[in-house]
Amino acid sequence: MAQLRPKTPNPDHSQIRRVTGASVVGTVMEWYDFFLYGTAAALVFNRLFFPEAGELGGVLASFATLGVGFVARPFGGVIFGHLGDKFGRKFTLITTLLIMGISTALIGALPTAASIGVWAPVLLVVLRVIQGIAVGGEWGSAAAMIVESAPPRRRGLFGGWLQISGGVGTLLSTGVFSLVSLLPDDQFLAWGWRVPFLLSLVLCITGLIMRRTLKETEVFQAAQEGAPKKKSPVIEVFKRHPKELLIAAGLRLPESVTYYIVTVFTLFYTESILGMDRQVALTSTLVVVTLAIVTLPFFGSLSDRVGRRPLYLGGAILSVILPFIFFPMVETASPVLVLLAFILIINIGRDPQYGPQPSYLAELFDDDVRTTGVNVAAQVGGVIGGGFAPFIATALYGWGGLMPVTIYVAAVCALGALAAYFAPETAGRPFGKATEVAPASDGRALAAEGA
Repeated sequence: MAQLRPKTPNPDHSQIRRVTGASVVGTVMEWYDFFLYGTAAALVFNRLFFPEAGELGGVLASFATLGVGFVARPFGGVIFGHLGDKFGRKFTLITTLLIMGISTALIGALPTAASIGVWAPVLLVVLRVIQGIAVGGEWGSAAAMIVESAPPRRRGLFGGWLQISGGVGTLLSTGVFSLVSLLPDDQFLAWGWRVPFLLSLVLCITGLIMRRTLKETEVFQAAQEGAPKKKSPVIEVFKRHPKELLIAAGLRLPESVTYYIVTVFTLFYTESILGMDRQVALTSTLVVVTLAIVTLPFFGSLSDRVGRRPLYLGGAILSVILPFIFFPMVETASPVLVLLAFILIINIGRDPQYGPQPSYLAELFDDDVRTTGVNVAAQVGGVIGGGFAPFIATALYGWGGLMPVTIYVAAVCALGALAAYFAPETAGRPFGKATEVAPASDGRALAAEGA
């Protein structure tokens, strides 16, 4: 008896290249803006927007505004996931990019507390919320578009290319911030910190030009043809994929908590607590994100050959162990050991998870709710794992030193390892509408045929 087997549309290689380039450039800009805020939160905002809170209190308040952006991200995931599954991935990618560029430039133009008092932090929080909504809809839409456009046996590779956008965004934001931080302190605080925020408009315009030429994926178009009218993609994804939502959110935890602890909390810790030059942590960040431009596509491609789950589970287990090595190395205040600690926890522990992530999460959800599923799960996991991680770590450090911080990071990573343990293998899972074909012997044959 014939079976129904999904048929994946033939890939258009020129479209794949355009989609990858436009998605990466646009997402670079989104992450540039988002990570730029984290760097400024660690070094600037506590002094300019929360001067009355004291040194530690100002840092806590500054990190709290960083977390507010993460709280807004699931709302952006819902809003733009709905729009992406209803009207297309291209529409959401253009809209989120425009919103992010404008809000980031406005942060660079904000008056400080010395000029307008309490309205300065209020406006900062409002713009941070808008940033969070935009980035909450960006990554899942870009992941869906790239993975749906890629050949099934190369989804991990192309998804890995999307992941370098976070590293390149961090590289650009950290690099530009490193340059302006070389200014004398009074000039840096007066106007230098604003320059990186205003420069985001250049990336925004470039990304918009590239994204205008994109076409919708064949997978999305096929899912819309003759499909019954859905009440809401959000309702549908919770009805049909509750387990996958939980697993996908859990998969975000280890890579998210380690990244924000390293790039935000450790930046504060090395400069303000250890008294090291801020360039040590900034340079270490530049090195690991540069290495990630190689490691992320590599691990994405490797997941096409060995599977998503083994890489993810191995990286998550490593992420449970590595904080107990990372923090003692940082505490030595040796620039060389700090750099090695960064490489160890990011490139060796985090990247085997982060590289395959777009393909893994996208393959967990049906075609007609994919953007919503990926966006909601990714952003909820990001809030729990990374949103308030610098704030929690700073509070824990003030209470009991580095050991509570270490245990906190390891515990969050353990939850991610548990999610990876229960996650199914999805490599080669077919996309597209079902069509009648000859029978297959088992599920593995289906996946292999789809690849």
